[in-house]
Amino acid sequence: MPAHPVLGVIGRSGSGKTTLLEYVVQQLAARGLRVNLVKHSHHDLSLEPPQKDSARLRLAGAAEVLVASPYRYAIVHELRGAPEPTLAQQLARMGPADLTLVEGFKQDPIPKLEVFRVEVGQMPLYPHDLHVIAVASDSPAPDGLREGLVWLDLNACEDVLAWLLQWHTDRLAK
Repeated sequence: MPAHPVLGVIGRSGSGKTTLLEYVVQQLAARGLRVNLVKHSHHDLSLEPPQKDSARLRLAGAAEVLVASPYRYAIVHELRGAPEPTLAQQLARMGPADLTLVEGFKQDPIPKLEVFRVEVGQMPLYPHDLHVIAVASDSPAPDGLREGLVWLDLNACEDVLAWLLQWHTDRLAK
C-alpha cells in the first residue's frame, strides 16, 4: 500500500458515489491536494475507438500500449486471461499523491466511506463490513450504530468534505 492515505468509497449502484466523489475531488484539488482515484468496473473497458492506431496495435498483440499527448497519457494493459491485478498492485502503479480514493474494491480491507440511500432499495453494507468507518446518507442515523462509526449527511457535501479532510489530517499525523 502507498505511504499516503487510501480511502475506499463504496455503496450500491445508484447511491451517488460518483457524484459525491466528483465534488470531493474538485474541492480537495482546489485546496492544492493531489488526489489519485482508482475506479473499479465489472464491465469491459473501451478507452479508444477500435480504428485508432493504439487500439489496432493493442489488438495486434501488444501487451501494453501507452498513448501520450501534451495533455495526458494513458496506459492500456491487456490481461489476456491473466488474473485481474489486486488493489495493492494497482495502487503501486500510480504516481505520488496526497490521498488516493478508491471506488469499488468493496472486499478489500481498507478504510471505507459508504454512500447509502434508502430509496435505492438495497441493504447497507456497513453492518457487515467493519472497515466502513463512515456512512454518508440522506436518511437519519439508525439506532444502535456500532461505536466509532460516523454518520454524515449526504445532502451536506461540505460536511462530508470536512470529515474527509479531518480523517486525512489524522492519518498523516500517525
